[in-house]
Amino acid sequence: MQTARVEPDVAHALQLAVDLIGTFVFALSGALLAVRKDLDAFGVAALSLAAGMGGGMLRDVLIGAVPPVALVDARYVIGALAAAAVGFVSHHQLERLGPAVRLFDAAGLAFFAVAGAAKASAAELPAFAAVGMGVVTAVGGGILRDVLADELPLVLRREIYAVAALLGAGVVAGAYALGQYGPVAAAVGIALTFLVRLVALRRNWNAPTAPQPPD
Repeated sequence: MQTARVEPDVAHALQLAVDLIGTFVFALSGALLAVRKDLDAFGVAALSLAAGMGGGMLRDVLIGAVPPVALVDARYVIGALAAAAVGFVSHHQLERLGPAVRLFDAAGLAFFAVAGAAKASAAELPAFAAVGMGVVTAVGGGILRDVLADELPLVLRREIYAVAALLGAGVVAGAYALGQYGPVAAAVGIALTFLVRLVALRRNWNAPTAPQPPD
């Protein structure tokens, strides 16, 4: 099996940066949703931790990287709790950005799609499995966040969501297979996922559903 020729130190630093940024922005989406649901400070922190760390922990368990990195590196918890504090204190200002929860959710989706695919590829999983782990990482925290907030998870709605993550993860897995993964490939994967998700929201793109019988 062909593996990517990436310097270990560079690959590790890039993985950590993408993972931590994804943790923060996804945790911020959890904090804003918790504020909208009128939860108390503990509830805001809980949803932030679930959103920010859930997908990455599921990824690590599935690829055998145990204990999950979020349980041994305090920076993940600190990042998620920092996002909870920002959302709790500054939610009014953040909401002025527009649909802030979905904006930060799209950013988290993008970073985690890339982080998940990159970590799975570094673990020498085949490309199709790396793409799957990218999608799992991207949607796992959001599913946990939405379930805890008594919301139908975004990934189960008609919106283009998991497909956007799949595209970004595919870029990373392809770059690894060609031995070309690095900051440029990561940036392309993040940008592609983020833009596809935002355009889908703006244009109301939806995945097809089963046809319904006529009345």
